[in-house]
Amino acid sequence: MKVLKGQDILALGFMTFALFVGAGNIIFPPIVGLQAGPNVWMAALGFLVTAVGLPVVTVIALAKVGGAMDALSSPIGKVAGSILAAVCYLSVGPLFATPRTATVSFEVGLAPLTGDSATALFLYSLVYFLIVLWVSFYPGRLLDTVGRFLAPLKIIALAVLGIAAFALPAGDIGVAEPAYVAAPFSQGFINGYLTMDTLGALVFGIVIVNAIRSRGVESPRLITRYAIIAGLIAGVGLALVYISLFRLGSGSHAVAAGASNGAAVLHAYVQHTFGSLGSGFLAVLISLACLVTAVGLTCACAEYFAKVLPLSYKTLVIILAAFSLLVSNLGLTKLILFSIPVLTAIYPPCIVLVALSFCKNFWYSQARIVAPVMLVAFVFGLIDAIKGAGFKDYLPHALSNLPLSDQGLAWLIPAVIVLCVAFVCDRIIGKRNDALA
Repeated sequence: MKVLKGQDILALGFMTFALFVGAGNIIFPPIVGLQAGPNVWMAALGFLVTAVGLPVVTVIALAKVGGAMDALSSPIGKVAGSILAAVCYLSVGPLFATPRTATVSFEVGLAPLTGDSATALFLYSLVYFLIVLWVSFYPGRLLDTVGRFLAPLKIIALAVLGIAAFALPAGDIGVAEPAYVAAPFSQGFINGYLTMDTLGALVFGIVIVNAIRSRGVESPRLITRYAIIAGLIAGVGLALVYISLFRLGSGSHAVAAGASNGAAVLHAYVQHTFGSLGSGFLAVLISLACLVTAVGLTCACAEYFAKVLPLSYKTLVIILAAFSLLVSNLGLTKLILFSIPVLTAIYPPCIVLVALSFCKNFWYSQARIVAPVMLVAFVFGLIDAIKGAGFKDYLPHALSNLPLSDQGLAWLIPAVIVLCVAFVCDRIIGKRNDALA
């Protein structure tokens, strides 16, 4: 029976970590750290729940069902599962996350050197996605290209930045913004959504499993074990990166006061700490981090849609890379603006799906429980999304002021209530069926 060597398992963990650490993972923690002020670690705790805990749990859930998202979503039916999968793949693929990797790496790394012009962005993104295209053509080599080569470089660069954040703070911690004074944990929790790590985990599950199979491992039990180990390695790495970036942001008040996004905080800190060499270092770090994630997303999306569309894998890679190139030239601000309401709507049902997958032995029918709870989570997540898009005034007063609504968690209480009702119904219907049998 084929097994992985220790160095292969480590490379798999590095690859999984490298796939996750992209644009959002680097730009959101610094701005949270800056704005949370003295409450930074409570905000960090909330952030780590959605940006580390949920992704790791999702990788484990997918590993238990073979890596495919359709197996995880089977309780809600084939049609609903296919729609959910398509929305997740498109969101973390060509619509938001993949284009964002190019835009962030340009604005943080190169724009300070070349100028923030449309022409410079287009030329950069063109070269960027040509590299993504080339590497994505050979998904079977991901463990070698990413796990053994690109991931270690990425980890070294992040380690340098993380050590500097603690050893060379730019100044004292500033004053917390009102939102982080009122509810720092909830603010961190919601900001963790924006990394898209949980949706990314749903997408990367099959990439991780295929990387294991590319080494000749066929045993489902071993594939599950190796995927879980990889997820845990990635989780530890993500937590260390986030903690260092929170520290970087919280100590950058003197050099980045009033910054509107994490990209500005990062650039201000690196310029202050490393001088003229800082911009070059940051350009390499961000480009490398984002490039690896873009490759993983493109491979995952192409592999999924090759199964449901009459197009080959390589044709889909070309289409996805070309579309991502076009969307990336909209600019970072517009991309984030468009993505927030979509993520706010689709994250709750995805969280419910993953969480309930671990509880299937507690009820008779998965479909009776998972489907209604996911539906309610989506409906109330949609209400939060409408508010996040700036249309709160169009909602009835009762809907715009639901419990936990201010924290972006209006879906949580209704989902728990429906879960309890569905559980009771499941026990009653299950017992009737047993009696009839």
